[in-house]
Amino acid sequence: MWLSMLIDAMEEAARPEIRAVPCAPETLAVLRVRLSQPALPHTFGASAFSLRN
Repeated sequence: MWLSMLIDAMEEAARPEIRAVPCAPETLAVLRVRLSQPALPHTFGASAFSLRN
């Protein structure tokens, strides 16, 4: 279910008329800060499953 919702959201975001809408500078600033931080190795509630196990 979540995968189909993710695909729907990605298809919606890929539409040219959606991509043409400008993003607020505040939103971009928040995203830049978040993306500059290191990824968390294990988030709360996440599985520690790995294909290497």
